[in-house]
Amino acid sequence: MCGINGIYSKNTVSEIKARIESMNDSIYHRGPDSGSFYFDESKLALGHRRLSIIDVREIANQPMHSNNEQWHLVFNGEIYNFQEIKNLVDYDFKTSSDTEVILALVQELGIDDFLEKANGMYSIALYNSKNKQITLIRDRMGIKPLYYYKDEENLIFSSEIKAILSSGLVEAKFNENAVDEYLANRYIRSPYTFFENIFQVPPGSYLTLDKNLKIKETSYWGLPEEFNRDSEFDEKKIASQLDNKITKAIKYRLISDVPLGTYLSGGVDSSLITAITALSKEEVVNTYTIGFEEMNEFEYSKIISEKYKTDHHEILMKKDDYMDQWERLIRFKDAPLGVPNEIPLAVMSKKLKEKITVVLSGEGADELMGGYGRIFRAAFDYNQQSPNESFYDYFISKYDYVSRSLRDQLISTPKKYRKIFDEKIKADFRTHANDENIFRFFHKYHVKGLLQRVDMTTMQTSVEARVPFLDHELIEFTYKKVPYELKLNWLNKEAKQKALESDANNYSEVLDIPKYLLKKISYNYLPKEIIERKKVGFPVPLTKWFENLETQAKQLLENASWLKVGVVEDLIKKSKTETRAGQILWMFINIELFKRNYFHKEWRW
Repeated sequence: MCGINGIYSKNTVSEIKARIESMNDSIYHRGPDSGSFYFDESKLALGHRRLSIIDVREIANQPMHSNNEQWHLVFNGEIYNFQEIKNLVDYDFKTSSDTEVILALVQELGIDDFLEKANGMYSIALYNSKNKQITLIRDRMGIKPLYYYKDEENLIFSSEIKAILSSGLVEAKFNENAVDEYLANRYIRSPYTFFENIFQVPPGSYLTLDKNLKIKETSYWGLPEEFNRDSEFDEKKIASQLDNKITKAIKYRLISDVPLGTYLSGGVDSSLITAITALSKEEVVNTYTIGFEEMNEFEYSKIISEKYKTDHHEILMKKDDYMDQWERLIRFKDAPLGVPNEIPLAVMSKKLKEKITVVLSGEGADELMGGYGRIFRAAFDYNQQSPNESFYDYFISKYDYVSRSLRDQLISTPKKYRKIFDEKIKADFRTHANDENIFRFFHKYHVKGLLQRVDMTTMQTSVEARVPFLDHELIEFTYKKVPYELKLNWLNKEAKQKALESDANNYSEVLDIPKYLLKKISYNYLPKEIIERKKVGFPVPLTKWFENLETQAKQLLENASWLKVGVVEDLIKKSKTETRAGQILWMFINIELFKRNYFHKEWRW
């Protein structure tokens, strides 16, 4: 895990060495173990900050160069199956790192063959000094971030936006289109960001630019076209296969030359990862959980810790701790925080850095197996209610975090991205069944916001997070081989019939079992009190702190340029009527905190 930077220009770049050094310095937290550069005349600079995980020797530092000296690479992430694919080529390896395996396969087989064979999380910049082309690659699910800015003269790219700004070649411009997008989704969907003219490399894609900066985008991976709807199947056999796939994904992510541990919230997903990790490793596993005096899940994480004899760490966070960290973490994320639990996750990551450098986390399990029961049942409810609207409109009204009507009443900024994504997703929804569309939507969009959270909260304290439930082979398996009925399963025929009289807000986890097959295999590892309790999100007591948030909102938002004039009192009043009152007000405050940290200073030099 590391941070990568680069400048590529048509012409000579003044002070290119100072600029790439400034970029590297701005993301020191991503890789405190070493930093270095590669230059091609004064038109290209590659920078790298290293967090040493595999082959920690100096010889494995980056930028790294191929044996034929044609390819030059900076890379952030891990290739989990590097030891297997290493044997596919006849190459004189100088290191035992996964970085060199990338170069070897690219040199001998080409970029496309490497990407087809690699299992991992990565953002990669590959420069071909022979034809002067540069390629920016992002992993299939977008686990690792990669941003870029391009104008007529320059391409600037990095793992973090702050580094692009630190090049001194880019002006920070607030992207008003992002306000509506953020309030709906809690993050900005690819390829956009909160900065005008700074973009994300789309997941599962790579960009190739020649010496004239002509850009070509290539998509190399997407979700499978298949979606299993079998009504007759061997449940025991499929459960065994799924167990094997999950175990393989977790074991891949245990490959490390530095200490490793797991997050342990006490929910099914983190508990299952912890169990399989403990069974797979000889040494005691370090586990971590965090909570508040007002709400926590310590009793459940303790059950798993005791069962698997982990070295468990409980972290108790107070309101003042939370508020003190808020703005600092916005400056690490280069965006408004999306989920209130980003702050406790960041605090927990700082604590675990005292003992470990790699942590396994449970993101992706809900998307994989339909864990958000109340919204994954939207297709069933839609069929029963027969509302006078398209399924997309029905679904998105349930999904949007701040409702469209509330956003329209309060914000003054354009709704450009809403229109773009509405049209795109409506077209996608017409090609598949409604219940399948929900799974695709959550994998294509929702999980990307969670991944931004994971990257920031861990990398700000030099920790690498790995997410086994987002292994692409595991995702492909569940689409092709796990029937829908084994993802969301009715208790019995009577339960399904009874659900016709209600909606998922009332019957989910009462009349059905979301993530059914995942829970089924969890009985091999976990006590039933962990598996059978109702799903609980990562709790942060923001609604209980509403008074503090109200005071902040009045101080910060009165003159916010992106709000309609005189709506702050209305915002506070309307937020109070929402079940997520504190979280909604928290999001509005986040935008202004972010804005004042980035757009009131001169970045160019």
